[in-house]
Amino acid sequence: MPYVQVGQTRIHFVEQGPISASHLPPVVFIHGAGGSHQVWLQQLRRLGRRRKAIAIDLPGHGHSEGSGADRIETYRDVVVELLAALGLDRSVAVGHSMGGAIIQSMALICPERLAAIVLVGTGARLRVHPQFFTGLQDDPQRTVELMTRSARASGAPAETLTRDADAMLRTPISVIEGDLRACDAFDLMEQVKAISLPTLVICGTDDRMTPPQYAEYLHHQIKGSQLASIPAAGHMVMLEQPDEVSRNIEAFLERPGC
Repeated sequence: MPYVQVGQTRIHFVEQGPISASHLPPVVFIHGAGGSHQVWLQQLRRLGRRRKAIAIDLPGHGHSEGSGADRIETYRDVVVELLAALGLDRSVAVGHSMGGAIIQSMALICPERLAAIVLVGTGARLRVHPQFFTGLQDDPQRTVELMTRSARASGAPAETLTRDADAMLRTPISVIEGDLRACDAFDLMEQVKAISLPTLVICGTDDRMTPPQYAEYLHHQIKGSQLASIPAAGHMVMLEQPDEVSRNIEAFLERPGC
C-alpha cells in the first residue's frame, strides 16, 4: 500500500491513472468525517482513465497513522503538506462533507495549489447536533448507526445501512468525535465569497445532513460556480449515485485549465 510521510505521520493513499502520462491536473479526493478513501473508489476509477487520481486517508482514518484532529485547519495543513510531498503543484481537489470544508479552507489560504475545487455534500458552516457528541460517549454503536442512516436517502436497504455503519466503526470513536468537533467549529459563511477558483457544488436532493440549501448558498456566494443537484441521493451522494457524480465532475473538468 502506498504511503507518504507528512511530518511524523504516514498517510495512506490510493492512486489510479492512465497508461500514458497526462498533462491534465491530477484529482485529489478527500473523504468526510469518520470516512476513508473507500467512499471514492468508483469516482477514482472513472476519472483515473484520463488523469492521475488520488484518494487519501486523513490521519487516524483508513490505513493512515495518527489520531485525527479536531480542527479543519489541522487537516488542511496535512493535505497541503501531502500535496507537496507527492510533487503535485496544481490539483483539482474534490471533498465530501468535512472534506469539502478542508478544501474551502485551502481555496482561501493557498489557492495557488489548486486548479479547481469540487464541493460534495458540504456547506460553508457545518453545525453538529449535540446529541451526536453525547451519543458517541454513551452508546457509540447506536450513534454511528443513527449517523449513517441519516446520511442515506430514505428507503436505503438495511444491508446498505449495516455496511455503512460497519465501515465507520472501523474508525476509532475518538477520531470520529474529533471530526465532528472540527465540523462544528467550522464557519466560513462570510469568507467563502472570496473563493475565486473554478468551483463545482454537488448535492443530493434528499440530503438531510447538509441539505440542498447549503449547496445553494455555496453556489450563490462563489462567483462563477456551477451547481449539480443529484436526484434520489442523500448525503452519501457519491455512493448512492456514483455515475451521476462522476459524470458531473468530468463535465466540469472540461473547462479550460481544469
